[in-house]
Amino acid sequence: MTQPRTVIGIEGDRFTRNGVPTHAGRSFRGTDISGLLFISRMANAIVDDRNQTTRGVWAYGDGAWDPARNTFEFGAALPAYRRHGLDAVAINMQGGSPQGYSWNHPWNFSGFAADGTPLSDTLGRLDHVLERADEVGMTVNLGVFYGVAARRLVNEAAVVRALDATIAHVMAGGWRNVLIEIGNEVDNRAFTHDIIKPARCVELINRVREATWGRLKVSTSFNGGVVPPEAVIAASDYVLLHGNTVESPAGITAMVDAVRASPGYRGQPILFNEDDHYGFDAEDNNMLAAVAARAGWGLFDYRRIREGFADGYQSLPVDWGIRSERKRGFFRLLAEITGNPPP
Repeated sequence: MTQPRTVIGIEGDRFTRNGVPTHAGRSFRGTDISGLLFISRMANAIVDDRNQTTRGVWAYGDGAWDPARNTFEFGAALPAYRRHGLDAVAINMQGGSPQGYSWNHPWNFSGFAADGTPLSDTLGRLDHVLERADEVGMTVNLGVFYGVAARRLVNEAAVVRALDATIAHVMAGGWRNVLIEIGNEVDNRAFTHDIIKPARCVELINRVREATWGRLKVSTSFNGGVVPPEAVIAASDYVLLHGNTVESPAGITAMVDAVRASPGYRGQPILFNEDDHYGFDAEDNNMLAAVAARAGWGLFDYRRIREGFADGYQSLPVDWGIRSERKRGFFRLLAEITGNPPP
């Protein structure tokens, strides 16, 4: 890429796109939504399963599992997401659970070799997503590490190598539509490398900022319902929250209030980039509560037992279309909030 079409930035508590606050001039139910970011968790958009004993589980109804097909179909769906008002997608170099929540992870979705070297085919799929997103004006929240998958990195040096190489690749490509998430829920006990955990993850946040001269904005997420500690909030360019386990909209409001009350809060944007609570036709829900509190919100959609191929944006194989009632409900409400009625 020679010249980026989409540049994500931050001014105060607002995200900007090409220097202009997202949803500039738009209000919803009396709340100014300019500068908010709306996102959907698509963690497995660039993965492959390198475990030959489990990859067959992800077969399509009309053929074998195909990582290139998965990524290309995802890229092809981005324009439809954008037309409904979606600003960003969250993907991860090490993927996420294809079952939503899993006690066992026999598959191998990691985009890194054991020594932390990024795998070339993963980087190729990443570039495809970044290019398609750039074309349609979307941001990619790129997660680097994921719980159990991070255990495949042999030591702390491998963790640092994986992060440095990922950031170097993004910078070398000239991509400016990228937000960096160090790890998905770094307080999850699945993480075993201390440098990723809450007490030391600020080291990695600062490493990204220093390596990119602040051009790539960086944060990290914690478990559902958890407000990051003061030091992490202070170090982050934007504050990531998860709404999983938050069973009432009032809980969403309380989390946002707690962030703003933290001594580490510097007025950054606040973004829920994962929430598995829906009720999109209800008078109130977690998404609406986030908007009312001036925080961005993100869908976490996975396939439940007895649901079909159309359901779930994290469950492999993925139907990247908007063909389930849950997906349609999210995008209907998103279009209403953002003033982007679908064609």
